[in-house]
Amino acid sequence: MKSWLICIDDTDDIGTKGTGEIAQEIAEILSDGEHESSSFITRHQLYVHPDIPYTSHNSAMCFQLQTYKSLETIKQLTVAHLLEQSAAASDPGLAILDCDSEFDREALIRFGLEAKEQVKTKQDAYDLALRLGICLSEHGGTGQGVIGALAGIGLRLYGRDGRVKGQVDLGQELYEEGVELTVKEALTRSGLDIVVDLSGQQLKITEVLHLTRKVKAVYCQHQFALLVYRHEGRWCNALKRQLKEY
Repeated sequence: MKSWLICIDDTDDIGTKGTGEIAQEIAEILSDGEHESSSFITRHQLYVHPDIPYTSHNSAMCFQLQTYKSLETIKQLTVAHLLEQSAAASDPGLAILDCDSEFDREALIRFGLEAKEQVKTKQDAYDLALRLGICLSEHGGTGQGVIGALAGIGLRLYGRDGRVKGQVDLGQELYEEGVELTVKEALTRSGLDIVVDLSGQQLKITEVLHLTRKVKAVYCQHQFALLVYRHEGRWCNALKRQLKEY
C-alpha cells in the first residue's frame, strides 16, 4: 500500500457544488478498497489578487490517500469525477504526489508559501512539477487550477497551514449553551489528533473544553488539531477570525 497526496483547485462556480465537496467525493471513490483510507480534507487559502481568477476565496483542497491503486488508476478515477462534477465555467487543476518518492520537499513547500503571497503562473507550476516528478494536469477552461493544486500539496507538506473541511463531528448536537468534554473525549469522538491553543501549545488530555456551535479543526504540527482559546477561565473552540490564521 502506498501513500499519496491529492489536491484539486478551481472546480466550482457561483451556485455550483463546491471544490471541497468534490474533493470529498473523490476521496471516497479512491478509498473504496479493503484497508484503503483517506484523511480529513484540508482547505488551503491562496493569494487573493485582481490578476488571479477565482470563484470566492481562491483556496485549494488536499487530502492524503492510503491505497493499493496505481497512479494511473488514481488519476483516471479522479479525472473522470472532475470532468463530471466541475462547473462549466471552472478551470480545474489536479496534482498527485507519491509520498514515497524522492522529491525536493523544500522546493514544493516554498512554492506553496509563495502562492499565498504572490501571483504564480501555470508555467511556474508545470516547471516545478516536471522537475520534482509530480503528476500535474488541467481538466477544463484555462487550466489555471494547476497552480493552486500544486501549491495545496506544498502547503499540506508544510504542516502548519489549512483548515479542515466541514465541522468537527463530536457525535452529538452542540446547542448555544455548549457542551463540556475533556480533551481525551473530544479526540476520541472526533478522530482528531491533538488540541492546541492559539500559540500552538498542546493541551493535556485531562483539560476540559467548552464547545459551542460550529466546531472547526486546523492542520497544525503535521496533525489534525482542534484549535482553542482561553475565555473567561474556560477553553473554548476558536472563533472564525482566529481560524483564518490557517
